[in-house]
Amino acid sequence: MDKVVTLLAPGGIEQLQVWEQAPQEPGATEIRIRHNAIGMNFLDIYHRRGLYALPAYPAVLGVEGAGTVEAVGSLVTDLKPGDRITYAGAPVGAYAATRLLPAARAVRLPDSVPSNVAAASMLKGLTAYMLLTKTYRVEPGTTVLVHAAAGGLGSILLRWAKHLGATVIATVSSEEKADLARGYGADHMIVGRDADVVATAKALTGNRGVDVAYDGIGAGMLAKSIQCVRPFGVVATIGQAGGPIPPVSVDELRPGKWLTHPSIMAYITDTADYLSAAEAVVKMLASGITATIARKYALEEAAEAQQFLEEGRAAGSLILVP
Repeated sequence: MDKVVTLLAPGGIEQLQVWEQAPQEPGATEIRIRHNAIGMNFLDIYHRRGLYALPAYPAVLGVEGAGTVEAVGSLVTDLKPGDRITYAGAPVGAYAATRLLPAARAVRLPDSVPSNVAAASMLKGLTAYMLLTKTYRVEPGTTVLVHAAAGGLGSILLRWAKHLGATVIATVSSEEKADLARGYGADHMIVGRDADVVATAKALTGNRGVDVAYDGIGAGMLAKSIQCVRPFGVVATIGQAGGPIPPVSVDELRPGKWLTHPSIMAYITDTADYLSAAEAVVKMLASGITATIARKYALEEAAEAQQFLEEGRAAGSLILVP
């Protein structure tokens, strides 16, 4: 019997229970994967809280993982037992030692990319790809503002932006995290939860403002991010780790700023877009641009891991190991 972490109903971490289940037989177009590692994301917490409702309960959380193909359906011809693969996105259900997955979602892993690195990086890498190439095309000379730059998404977003030739202004909550972000290549640091982000960003850009800001903090930070952006620049709101976002007046977007709310889960719903982006992400992982793994937890410790992530203490990505 295999372990699976089940969400009984939306709520706190007490709603996460460890159950046992027998490995399931894949349908015609499915594979069964045995996880080597499972990635954790703030999306898991949003699902647990009920901010984004799941189709039914009990449910299994988790949207990314990596491991070995253990069985394939009758119509699956391009994968076989023993293949190393990774995946991200729907359907939800990664918090399990084994799971069924549509074969079309499986992405082959080269030997140079360890499973734990892929599990920690895949969804964040896909998000970075979407933000840096689709939301706003970052190129040499672009100035970007990355919040929570030592976190799971922030660290890979910072590294990839530098790879594209951008100047990166990074915000972090502590000097410890600032050291990490500097190591990832940040050009300028804004340190501390009470730092004057707007004044510093304006000063660093000669009062022009940044070209694009990526804000996963939410709460009152989004209004500040909008102020940091130049006229006709872009603000991407990509989460609310710091709390719900208050209403934003359209007048705050003067003169001509764009506010967008891109969804990686929506973007990678299209299989062709998903596979194209995944190919780019795997290349980045193979080149060394990856999320940093801050902590590993046993699968049975998923509730403890979620609490640690929710408290904002993680300087990097968390993974679960079956």
